[in-house]
Amino acid sequence: MRKIVLLLAVLLLALSGQALAQEKVLRVGSLGPFTGPASRVGEEFKNSINMVFEAVDYKVGDYKIEFYWIDSESDAEKSARAYEQTVVRDKIDVGYGGWHSWVSLSCMEVAAKYKIPHFFAFGAGSEINDKYAGDPEKYKYWVGKGWPTAYKLSIGYVEAFEDAIQKGIWSPPAKNAAIFGVDNDWGRNFGNSLAKQLEDAGWNIVSYDWVPLGETDFGPLIIKLKNANVALVAGTMSDPPSVSAFTKQTKEAGLKSLVVSDGLGWVGEWYELTGDYSDYILDMIPQWTSPEAQTFKEAFTKKYGFEPGPSTGGLCYDTASFFLKVLQTTLEKYGELTTETIAKCAEELVMTGELSFTEGIMMKEYKYTAETFPDLVVGNDYYMFPVIQYMGGESIMIWPPHVKVRDLGVPDYVK
Repeated sequence: MRKIVLLLAVLLLALSGQALAQEKVLRVGSLGPFTGPASRVGEEFKNSINMVFEAVDYKVGDYKIEFYWIDSESDAEKSARAYEQTVVRDKIDVGYGGWHSWVSLSCMEVAAKYKIPHFFAFGAGSEINDKYAGDPEKYKYWVGKGWPTAYKLSIGYVEAFEDAIQKGIWSPPAKNAAIFGVDNDWGRNFGNSLAKQLEDAGWNIVSYDWVPLGETDFGPLIIKLKNANVALVAGTMSDPPSVSAFTKQTKEAGLKSLVVSDGLGWVGEWYELTGDYSDYILDMIPQWTSPEAQTFKEAFTKKYGFEPGPSTGGLCYDTASFFLKVLQTTLEKYGELTTETIAKCAEELVMTGELSFTEGIMMKEYKYTAETFPDLVVGNDYYMFPVIQYMGGESIMIWPPHVKVRDLGVPDYVK
C-alpha cells in the first residue's frame, strides 16, 4: 500500500512539473512616472492597469501576463536607460504606456533598437509625429499615441471663446493674450498650438513664458502678466503641484484675466488642491459621463482610497483595455503571443484601423488609420476632449455645442 501511495505522489509531482513547464509567460514593460514630480499620475496608471488585468486574472489564453514597472522619473535620459535595462535584463516581450512627450521621444529609440512593440504612450508632442514620419519603418514599434497632438484638441478653447464673444457674453477690450507653460515638449507644443489658433482668430499674443518642471512659485510671472493687462492667459503644466499652484496664485494675486490652466483636472483631487481658487478656470478634460465611467471611478476610489482623474486613470484604463484586446486578438489570429506576432498585429490591424476599441469608458472609439497614425482619429464619435469650466468644485462642460451644459462664464473681475 505504501508503495502505491509513493507511486501516486511521484506521478502527481510529475504532472505538476509538466503543468509548470507548459505555462507560458508574456513579459510586459509598463512605462510611467512612478517617482518624481508626476508620481501621482504614475500611481493612477499602475492602479488602472492592475484593475484591467486583475479582471482576467493576468491571463490571456494559456499565457500568464507579468508586468515590469519601468520608472521614467519624468526624465528622458533616465527613462531610456531604465527601459533598455528592462529589455536586456528582464527580457520583456512588449511595452505599454507612458506619460511625457520627451520620455516618449527617448524611449522610441530603445523600442526601435530592440524591435519591441510599445503601445499607447500618452506623450502627445508633435515631435513624436515628426520622428515617425521621418522613418516609419524604424519607428513603427512605437505603436500609436494615447493622446493626439495638442493642435488637434486645443482648437476647442478658441471656438468657445469666439462663440462667447459673438454672443456678447464676453467683451474683452482688446484681444490680447499671454501664453505660459512648462518648459518641455508638451508645454511648448500646447502653448504654440493654442497661440497659432488664437492668432488665426484675430488675437494678439503679447508674451510667451516657459517655466521649469515642478515649479511652484509663480509670483514674478503673475506680476508680469498683471502688468501686461491681457484679457486671456493660457497654458499648461505637466505635474499636479505646478498646475494647482499656478491656479491658486493667479487668484491670490488678483490677476484680472480669463485663465486656461490646462491639466488642472488630471488628478481627481484637483479641488482639494485648489478649493474655490479654481472657480472660472478653463480646462479641457474628458468627463465621467457614461454609466461605465462612473462605475470605474467608484470602484477605483473604493479600492485605492482616492478618486482618479478622467484623463489619467480613466484614459489609462481604456488604453490598457485596448492593449489587452490587442493581446487577445494576436493570440486568436496568429496562434501565439511573441514580440513578433504582437508587432505583426500592430502593423496589420491596429495601425490600419482594422482593429479599434469601442468598449472604452471615456471615448466612443479609439481608432488609428494610416492617415492619422501615430495619432488617434479625433472627432465627436472618436477621441474628443470637451472644454470645461470649474465652479464650486464642479466641472461644467461649455464646448462643443452638442455636449455643453452652459455658456462660458465670465467673472466680474475679468477686463
